[in-house]
Amino acid sequence: MADVQYFAVATRADIEPGEVFVADIEGVRIAVCNVDGNFYAVEDSCSHDGSSFGETDLEGNEIYCPRHGAIFDVTNGAVLSPPASSPIDTFPVRLNGETIEVGLES
Repeated sequence: MADVQYFAVATRADIEPGEVFVADIEGVRIAVCNVDGNFYAVEDSCSHDGSSFGETDLEGNEIYCPRHGAIFDVTNGAVLSPPASSPIDTFPVRLNGETIEVGLES
């Protein structure tokens, strides 16, 4: 099992409920999502066409691809609506005080 290294990406105040914050961690673009005060991290690339989620908002735990409307569940990366057919990667998130940290396997 690989080790997980955590990186600070934002503070709780930086990402309001329903917002998406895109961070670059070691060359990996990650969308950090605030779902009613709970934070989730997914790859910032739609599995259908590679579009960024940075210009979209959340509806509950659902994130929409801004280009073709594919919908994903940010809690587990699952596809909820086509045209995407493959899930997106998820990453562990932890809070260190008010700081949001996202984990990457090393």
